[in-house]
Amino acid sequence: MPSPTDKRNKTAYIGLLMAMALILSYVENLISFQPGIPGIKIGLANLAVLLCLYLFGAKEAFFLTLTKAVVSGFLFGSLFTVIYSLAGAAASAAAMILLKKSNLFHMPVVSAVGGIMHNMGQLLVAFFVVETYSVFYYLPVLIISGLVTGIVIGAVAVLVLPYIQKITRNGGPL
Repeated sequence: MPSPTDKRNKTAYIGLLMAMALILSYVENLISFQPGIPGIKIGLANLAVLLCLYLFGAKEAFFLTLTKAVVSGFLFGSLFTVIYSLAGAAASAAAMILLKKSNLFHMPVVSAVGGIMHNMGQLLVAFFVVETYSVFYYLPVLIISGLVTGIVIGAVAVLVLPYIQKITRNGGPL
C-alpha cells in the first residue's frame, strides 16, 4: 500500500502531465499544419498520455486522456470539438491500454495504434453527424497520418521516459 506521500506525489505528477498535455494542445493549435485534409493533427498532447500510461498505468492514462479532451476542447474549440475529441480519446486510450498490457509491442507501436484509433473514433462521430458514408473516403489518409504521427510521438516518448522515471523515483528534479 503506498504511503500518503506517494499518493500526493502521484497526483502531482499526473497534474503536471495534464498541464503538459494542455500546453502541447495549445502549441499544436498555434502550429499552422494544414495538409489540405480536414481533421489531421500532429497529436502532440498524446505524448503526455503515453508517458502517463507507462509511468502510472491504465486507469490514470484513461482519466488523463478524457480530461484532456474535455478541457482542451472547451479551451481551444467548441462543443463539437469536445465530442470529436472524446470519441478519439476513448478509442485511442483503450487501444493503447490493451497493447501495453499485452507487453508485446514497443512504445512507438502502441502510440501509432493509438493515433490510428483516435482518427477512427473521430471518423465514426463524423459519420453519425453527417450521416453519409463519404466520410470513409478519408480512411486511408487518416490511417497513414495516425501511423506516422503516432510513431514520431512514440519515439519521442521513448527518449523522454527514462528522464521522467528518474525524476519520479527521486521525487525531484534531475
